Amino acid sequence: MRAKDSIRYLVFDIESVADPALIAATRTNFETEPAQALREYRDELMEKKGSDFIPHTFQVPISLALGKVRDDFSLADITVLRVEDGGPRKICERFWDGWRYYDRPTFVTFNGRGFDVPLMELTAFRYGIPIPEWFAVDKRSFDQPRNRYGSAHVDLYDFLTNFGATQFVSGLNVAAKILRKPGKIGTKGDMVQDMFDAGELDEIHRYCRCDVLDAYFVFLRTQVLCGRIAPEREAELVDETRRFLEDESANEPIYATYLDAWDAADAYFAENDVVAERVETAKRNRV
Repeated sequence: MRAKDSIRYLVFDIESVADPALIAATRTNFETEPAQALREYRDELMEKKGSDFIPHTFQVPISLALGKVRDDFSLADITVLRVEDGGPRKICERFWDGWRYYDRPTFVTFNGRGFDVPLMELTAFRYGIPIPEWFAVDKRSFDQPRNRYGSAHVDLYDFLTNFGATQFVSGLNVAAKILRKPGKIGTKGDMVQDMFDAGELDEIHRYCRCDVLDAYFVFLRTQVLCGRIAPEREAELVDETRRFLEDESANEPIYATYLDAWDAADAYFAENDVVAERVETAKRNRV
């Protein structure tokens, strides 16, 4: 069996930035300088919504981390597609080509239906990149990969919100911390634009890897709930991933940072388990 044949899932996360020229062209009909149009739009969003995160329709991908997960749910590798290696177009081409190369594995995202996948579709639209296998317009609607309830894409946000019936406040960050994993380590999505403008591309790529790790651990736990992984097997996979990070930390120093944050999170929750403390107090009081 070739290595690629065992890849069943692609856990991925995207970092993206605004296209200032598109914002200026759309919002001011070419009458404002791109940089000024971006500043004004961010100020407007901050005033109205409390966040200056630009809608995906005005964005392009600059970093895309992919966690390759085997059919036994073990993590094979994490790779990053970088804007320095050919721009947003090349990221898009390599993303969809990789999906085909691994025989169209299932995508795993956190809120990917609301952001990541539409952004990759829109990037393909922008550059005229054919992805007929994804749209599959000649198939029945429920056999098309884009179908919300199909098996081509597992959106962990959909899973945890019962397909949007409720909210999941704090998103992937809190989902990871529930599992005593690091969650956000110093960088958040709404910081990426300023980091990009400051030339901090390496830091963005490192941040993207950490999001994929958090999503992978959340994915494993959802598969426990679904009965596809026994709790004992999940523990084995988590330990295997820790060893993978330890082995690769010399090449990717962010993994050492992630491991330190993981240990700190685990210790913090162990020391601050208020429910367990109250239970033990109640037991002692009964005696």
